[in-house]
Order: sequence, then C-alpha cells, then structure tokens
Amino acid sequence: MRIRRGGIVAALLAVVLAGAACGSDNKKTSTAGKTSSSVVVGSAPFSESVILANMYAKALRGEGVKVTLKSGLGQREVYEPALERGGRNSGIDLVPEYVGTLLEFFNKNAGEASGDLQPTVEKLRSRLSAKGLSALEASPAADQNAFAVTKATADKDHLAKLSDLAPIANQLTLGAGSECPTRPFCLPGLEKTYGLKFKTFRVLDAGGPKTKDALAAGDIDVGLVFSSDGAVTARNFVVLDDDKHLQSVDNVIPVIRNDVLTAKIRRVLDRISAALTTAELSGLNKRADVDKEDPDRLADEWLKSKGFKTG
Repeated sequence: MRIRRGGIVAALLAVVLAGAACGSDNKKTSTAGKTSSSVVVGSAPFSESVILANMYAKALRGEGVKVTLKSGLGQREVYEPALERGGRNSGIDLVPEYVGTLLEFFNKNAGEASGDLQPTVEKLRSRLSAKGLSALEASPAADQNAFAVTKATADKDHLAKLSDLAPIANQLTLGAGSECPTRPFCLPGLEKTYGLKFKTFRVLDAGGPKTKDALAAGDIDVGLVFSSDGAVTARNFVVLDDDKHLQSVDNVIPVIRNDVLTAKIRRVLDRISAALTTAELSGLNKRADVDKEDPDRLADEWLKSKGFKTG
C-alpha cells in the first residue's frame, strides 16, 4: 500500500470535520441523457496530482464542459470530504485518485486491496457507490511502492526484478522509512514473498530524498521509492519489477460524483486513463519536480500529443 505524500496538521483536521458536517448526496444516478452544467476538479498538493487534475480539466473544457479547477486542496482527509459535499456545496466533483490507497482509506486499512487490478477496482466501486461516487476506468499508469537500485548495481548483478535479489540479498543493505520493518509491503513482505533477508536495514525516509541520496552515494544498495517519482528517472535508478506482486495496485483512477457524471465526461476521462503510462507520468513528474516546469503547461502538452482538444 502506497504511503501518500505529506502529513496532516491540526488545521487540516478542522477542515475535515467542517466538511463532514455538511453531509453528502449519496443517491446514485444514471448518466443517460444527463447534462452537467459545471464540474469542479480538485487535486492533492503534489505535482503528479496537479498535473492529472489539469489533464482532466483541460480535456473536458476542450469538449465544451464548464470546469472550475481547485488545485492543491490538501491531503485525502481534506479533499475526500469535499468530494462528498460536491461542487455545488463549495466542494469538488472530480479528483485523480489511486485504486488501492483509496480503497484502504475508505475501508480503514482492512486489507481488501491486492496486486490484482480489476478485483481491487470492483471493491473500490462498491465502497464508493454508497457515497454517490463512481470510479471510472483505471489507467495503466500507477504510482506505488517500488524498490530501486543504481544502474551500476543492476548491470553488475544482472538485476531486473525483485526475484533476482534472492541470491545476493544477504550481502546488501536496504534503506527505507522507519515503518518498513513492520509493514507487510516492506521488509516482512520481501522476506515472505521473495525470501529476501538483507544484511542490514538502514532507517531513512519513505521514498524521499534521504533514501535517494543514500542510494546514489552507495550507502545503501536497495531503496524504497515510488514508481512514478520523476527523480528516480532523473537519477538513473533502476526500479526492480515486482514479479510476484507484493505491492497492492495503485493505478491512477478518476473518481467523480454521480450527479455530474455524463456519457461525454466518462468518455473523455476514460480516454485519458487509457492513454497514460507510468513512464509518461514519471517523465511529467520529473519535468515538474526536477526541471520546475509548469504543471498546467505539461498537462496541455501531453493532451495535445495524444490528440485531445484542450480548453
């Protein structure tokens, strides 16, 4: 299960409580013949989410849908209550999400998410239905926990997948956040699923700059990263394939209120999801986070490269 970026402070919790008090429209409605006068698109406060929200907004505007964009609203504990309130009640109607993480958010970490995409999507849709929300088609693009090595290490030891570590793990140092020794996707999972027993474990951060700096410097041999992190590509790290599906799926998926969902909106968003790959998402993140390019312009450029009209 992906550990999402950022923490929650007391001020944000106050917003959550206020949002929850406003309630939500849980009535599921059909999209047949419906016309949406306006859609409010929101995002979390990190580049990937902002880029995705801009893709949704620009492509919908290109098809004549009136869109308001609210970027960087806060973490999930803030923007999900806003989604349940809806754009007509000072909330939002649409947000880019992640399949496994969102499912576990709503089920309070019950462990329903798995490495199989479609069953996890169906469980998520079941959870969302009672809230008047729909998860549309999941994208091939995913942002999940991953383990990386330097290209030099990959070349030297012929590493392409996690299974390749088995013969040499007892000679290597793994670096990750302090929660890794107790989380099923990290040390316990690597041992149970892959039989990996590392020589040492070094406490750093969860996919953050400390882990990446230590990996680049050779202070660790394997580091926990995030699969679509642009810095991973920029630093020429090699992400090892999770060939035994230790990680739960965290594909990008649009989540939208049923009372604004139309056939046109569904068609546009499903087309975006189908066209986006993890490699492209990683490249866009690198350009935003490392090269400091404008997420709005990046979204517009990507859409036009795929034949979308933008607005």
